[in-house]
Amino acid sequence: MSLDPQTAWHACTNGEVVRLLKSDAERGLTAEAARQRLATHGPNRLAEKPARPAWRKFLDQFRSLLILILLGAAVLAGAIGDLKDAIVIAIVVLLNAALGFFQEHRAEAALAALKNMLAPTARVRRDGELRQIDATELVPGDLLLLEAGDRIPADARVLSAHSGEVAEAALTGESQPVAKRPDTVDEKSALAERHNMVFMNTVVTRGRLEAVVTATGMGSEMGRLAGLLAATAEGETPLQQQLDSLGKRLALIAGGVVALMFAFGLMRGDPLVQTAMTAIALAVAAIPEGLPAVVTVTLALGMHRMAKRNAIVKKLAAVETLGCTTVICSDKTGTLTLNQMTARALYCNGRRHAVSGEGYGTAGRIDLAGDVRHILLPAALCTDARIRDGQLIGDPTEGALLSLAAKAGLKAEEALEQLPRIAEIPFDSATKFMATFHHEGEQVRLCVKGAPDVLLALSRDYLNHDAVLPLDEETRARYAAENEALAGQALRVLALAGRVIPAAAFDPGAATCCPGPAS
Repeated sequence: MSLDPQTAWHACTNGEVVRLLKSDAERGLTAEAARQRLATHGPNRLAEKPARPAWRKFLDQFRSLLILILLGAAVLAGAIGDLKDAIVIAIVVLLNAALGFFQEHRAEAALAALKNMLAPTARVRRDGELRQIDATELVPGDLLLLEAGDRIPADARVLSAHSGEVAEAALTGESQPVAKRPDTVDEKSALAERHNMVFMNTVVTRGRLEAVVTATGMGSEMGRLAGLLAATAEGETPLQQQLDSLGKRLALIAGGVVALMFAFGLMRGDPLVQTAMTAIALAVAAIPEGLPAVVTVTLALGMHRMAKRNAIVKKLAAVETLGCTTVICSDKTGTLTLNQMTARALYCNGRRHAVSGEGYGTAGRIDLAGDVRHILLPAALCTDARIRDGQLIGDPTEGALLSLAAKAGLKAEEALEQLPRIAEIPFDSATKFMATFHHEGEQVRLCVKGAPDVLLALSRDYLNHDAVLPLDEETRARYAAENEALAGQALRVLALAGRVIPAAAFDPGAATCCPGPAS
């Protein structure tokens, strides 16, 4: 399938976008169609410069003007018969090049291994099923499912949005997250005004989005910028500039010394050959052959110390920049960790109960006698994540809740079949909860998960075993104290709540979280 890169996807309606991409807004692409498009459009990755061969990296160590002057000095020293100096200079230059090559080659190997660890994934709907695939396998027409915290893997047209906002500063410079809506915008609108488009390498900060991929790899907006950056020549660091400047000055000085000594020798009547040898020897002696080695060893020591602190420096010259840095701003994520969450404790019926097991499997148990499936029903229903064969598709926190419900014998898929979702309120950092509404005969069941203090304030009853009791001040204080105790143990604490609403009184368009019995 070929696409016109000039298509204004933001100006097309949802139906037009899906039709032009030959996709399906409900089931997504078929596996066969995705395979064919991957062969046509190629992997969804930005173009990279081809890796430098080892011999090229070694020769690059001789690009410094000072190194070239030293090599010239070694040749001249050998020419006048001073083999000792020539050999010493050559050894110093070769050791300097070998050290720089070894450090940079090792850093590049570490970065390559790190890049493989950070391979991004994407959640898509193919053949009507939710799947998690490698982001490089995305193709135009794929139905992309996004939620808060996701890094968008390709350019896509928004088909539906639930309070969705995206941080686009990396692409457009907008400092505030941009609200996304599926309605069309003017064809001539600027990139920052296309609120129905999401772009590669931007981040969803709020809500959920469903979008169809319109461009991948170098065809994306980020790919266009990557192409411009690739055409920009790399500049030299201040240290490299200073060493080159020093090399030029030394070359001028050595040339002047040779000329003066040669002239004075001829004026004194010295033999021509002896005069030339003396002038060249003095010029060679003026070259500080130990300077490049000292600089390289110093930078290598800095690189080694950075490596001991788990910081990878690709080039020796970059250590100089790090040495001048006084403040580093960074954002901690769970990307380099196992990035799994597991429920460790459940507080209900006035007691805390231990939960065993690791990861997202069903192995493990809740140290509690009796059936708690009715208590954990919101954990299974109020979630957008899925666990398949022990692998999580979605948010780690929701995965931990699904695993907890499974350990109580409550399967999310079966619960959703019996209680299909009909409306939702996506999680919002301002409200600190997520709510889903499920059809249950003549009633609508509300399931909520969120911050304990928020849900306590919204609730008027609580579950004690199978009894619904008024949530008085003493009970509120007990729940609040348990929340603080669990948080004090470095545990992330979530509360679950629910309520049953008559179907006749429920308005999906104006769904709000109402006070109700909490568990």
